[in-house]
Amino acid sequence: MEDQGRPSWETYFMDICILVATRSTCLRRSVGAIIVKDKRILATGYNGAPSGIAHCIETGCMREKLNVPSGERHEMCRGIHAEQNAILQAALHGVSIKGAALFCTNLPCSICTKMIINAGIKKIYYLDGYPDPNPMSKDMLREADVQVIKLNSGDRE
Repeated sequence: MEDQGRPSWETYFMDICILVATRSTCLRRSVGAIIVKDKRILATGYNGAPSGIAHCIETGCMREKLNVPSGERHEMCRGIHAEQNAILQAALHGVSIKGAALFCTNLPCSICTKMIINAGIKKIYYLDGYPDPNPMSKDMLREADVQVIKLNSGDRE
C-alpha cells in the first residue's frame, strides 16, 4: 500500500524515465529508458549518437532531410534508441538485466524488441506508442512472454 502523497513505483520510475529523455540529442523525438530490477535502477539510456560521435543537434538529421517517416529506415539514423543505450550501458558495466523491467517513454520498435527479448527483460512499461510499421514486435513480445503495460497520463498524477 502506497503512502498518501507518494507516487507509485511505476510513476516514480516513469518520471525518472521522462527526465532521462531530456538528455536526448535527436531532433525528431526525445526518448528515455531505464532498466529496473528489485526497485533499483540498473541502467539508463536516451536516444542519440554513440559516445564520441557528433550528435544530430550538431550535424542535422539525414532522415529529416530525406523526409523519411518516423519509425522507418532506422539504419539511416546516426543515433541509437534509448532502449539500446540502456541495454548497452548495463553490458558495458557488467550489470545483469535478466528478469528486469524496462521503463520507456515510447513502446520499443521491432529492433529494440529483439534486443529486449535476448537481454532477458521480462516487463515493459511505456507511455506512448511508436510508429513502427512492423507488426511483428507485439507478436514476438507475446511469444517471449514479455509483459507490456501502457501507463496512462492519469497513472502518473
